[in-house]
Amino acid sequence: MAGAEKTEYDFSLFGEMDSYLFREGNHCRLYEKLGAHVAEHGGKRGTYFAVWAPNAEEVSVTGTFNGWNRTANYLSPRKDSSGVWEGFIPGVEKGALYKYSLRTRRGRVIEKGDPFASFWEVSPKTASIVWPHEYEWGDGEWMASRSEKNALGAPMSVYEVHIGSWRRNPVEGFRSLSYRELGHELGDYALSMGFTHVELLPVMEHPFYGSWGYQTLGYFAPSSRYGTPEDFMYMVDVLHQKGIGVILDWVPSHFPADAYGLAKFDGTCLFEHEDPRKGYHPDWGSWIFNYGRNEVRGFLLSSAFFWLDRFHADGLRVDAVASMLYLDYSRKAGEWIPNRFGGRENLEAISFLKKLNEAVYSDFPDVQTIAEESTAWPMVTRPVFVGGLGFGMKWNMGWMHDTLAFMSKDPVYRKYSHDKITFSIMYAFTENFLLPFSHDEVVHGKGSMLGKMPGDAWQKFACLRLLYGYMFAHPGKKLLFMGCEFGQGKEWNHDDSLQWDQLSIPEHRGISLLVAELNRVYRQETALHELDFTPDGFEWCDFSDWEKSVVSFVRKNSSGGMVLAVFNFTPVPRLHYRIPVPCGGYWREIVNSDAGEYGGSGFGNYGGLHSEELRWKQSEHSLCLTLPPLGMLLLKLER
Repeated sequence: MAGAEKTEYDFSLFGEMDSYLFREGNHCRLYEKLGAHVAEHGGKRGTYFAVWAPNAEEVSVTGTFNGWNRTANYLSPRKDSSGVWEGFIPGVEKGALYKYSLRTRRGRVIEKGDPFASFWEVSPKTASIVWPHEYEWGDGEWMASRSEKNALGAPMSVYEVHIGSWRRNPVEGFRSLSYRELGHELGDYALSMGFTHVELLPVMEHPFYGSWGYQTLGYFAPSSRYGTPEDFMYMVDVLHQKGIGVILDWVPSHFPADAYGLAKFDGTCLFEHEDPRKGYHPDWGSWIFNYGRNEVRGFLLSSAFFWLDRFHADGLRVDAVASMLYLDYSRKAGEWIPNRFGGRENLEAISFLKKLNEAVYSDFPDVQTIAEESTAWPMVTRPVFVGGLGFGMKWNMGWMHDTLAFMSKDPVYRKYSHDKITFSIMYAFTENFLLPFSHDEVVHGKGSMLGKMPGDAWQKFACLRLLYGYMFAHPGKKLLFMGCEFGQGKEWNHDDSLQWDQLSIPEHRGISLLVAELNRVYRQETALHELDFTPDGFEWCDFSDWEKSVVSFVRKNSSGGMVLAVFNFTPVPRLHYRIPVPCGGYWREIVNSDAGEYGGSGFGNYGGLHSEELRWKQSEHSLCLTLPPLGMLLLKLER
């Protein structure tokens, strides 16, 4: 081992307890121990390297500091059974490029990036970068009070953003904005629109830009395309100081097969399964983590902790949970292996998800984990101790699909699908639901949200305003993908900027103004968010008028406050339309999607009206309303 004397072995950050917890699958902060860490040892400054490669014959570190000589700096295997190789290399400082060189048991030499790297070269380059975090946070006020902002009873209106294409700089080659630019521009915009949180499509380092981050390779590093880790911290910091929470998309369901990444890391299937019937995703051409391997569980748990700890994230939206739960996900008969009981449930993945949520809420009780789970798997958002998966919230995919299917129909035919707009209440309180109109609905030929709406131009805009009004009144937290908030005309393209110029068109500006007003009212009126996850916060007024496609219900708060929501899903104005209400009083009109300022025709109720003591259907009191065409009304009870 020529040159091995340049590596020192009598220094370690990875102690006996770390080794024990790692092998047990209960180490949630491995990023403090494994990877590259600048340190001092024996009066020398350098970098300690540690990597898990139990089946390698030898491991060395190559980099700019040794001329990429794989024989210059060998690591030493620990004498326990952890499979960790480690060593301290003097003189290696922040900014040094490095890779691990591994000799497999078959004698093949392979080069790998660091699974715990905190910074990477900009793709297509593949080296890891020694990069200790050096940042002084200024979001103490937010962090001290965020338990209130992230609570299940708080208003949560999420603006989903793809960093690379939200807004581009036309002066400088149409480049994407940097993290630091985004902190200010995105923060000011989200604030002006009334959103409470932003959710970022995966920022974790990914080799293929066109994967939008969902083919994650660097589970401990924000993408270097937009700046350094400190730049990313700055962006989160600024958003927090502006009062905007930050949710990160996180992908523990699969990883890409790039040669320098996790796939066959030490020459064997270390992070993944050997059998493709368990370890390969046919949909995405990527590998599936081996959730039953303790060290892999620790790797993923540590990644989740890392973003919450080091980057002050307020929540993790866990991608593709359904693909983790089912062994036969997107597989035909014979393409999957049943569990030990003969079933299709992935018992190891279920155990991992429960462990993830228990650990996160134990150490970070003021954040939320959110599952993108597209099936009817029960108790996704119920505590582990009662048999649930332990998530804080779940995307309501059934509501989204039914609602868009209903709204895409010509209004004359909507009465034949009336159940699609009412059925969601049957299960609305079985989980803590978030209502998503996400990036998935405006890509791959699905068209824009505006393009899904039927009819002529006026009807399309009216239907989109009606749709958003229905979303904000319906029980559940809210999520809108960027561009949807002003009715962008074309579907999303990750290589392009949003069509910001459309805000100069009155109809698009009207959509934007309405979304901002819906956000304001949603935050202000506790009846619209406080009891989102309990039937105590909801009461039907009338869901039976399928012939006219009219639906009405009341949202309530814990102190008896009420907001009435009425929807007319046809282009026919309904004059003198009577609706039963739970009690008497003055009902003030607080939102009308048909108002002229939003591009509507101006039908309304002159600011509000008193109920009548006239029994109608199930109630002793009723209102005689003017329902605008393709319009929604919100009326607040003022006794």
